Amino acid sequence: MAVQKRRRPKIKFELSRSSIGGIAIVCFCIFLWMFLIGVWAGQSLLRPSQPVSAGFDAGSVKNEQPVEHLEAEKKIKP
Repeated sequence: MAVQKRRRPKIKFELSRSSIGGIAIVCFCIFLWMFLIGVWAGQSLLRPSQPVSAGFDAGSVKNEQPVEHLEAEKKIKP
């Protein structure tokens, strides 16, 4: 005789609309909390620990070079 296969019982979830809404609200709160933690961590990682300075005062630059603008007629073509 042939051996009968043993059938597994099917798992069935039944949820009401209010329970689906409750799960959606909980998931939204978790994702919002994770977003806020990510923004906080990003801000604290990107902030420098010491203020950055250029090493000179704004009035101490004396030898400024003029800015040269190239125009279409002055371009040299090879």
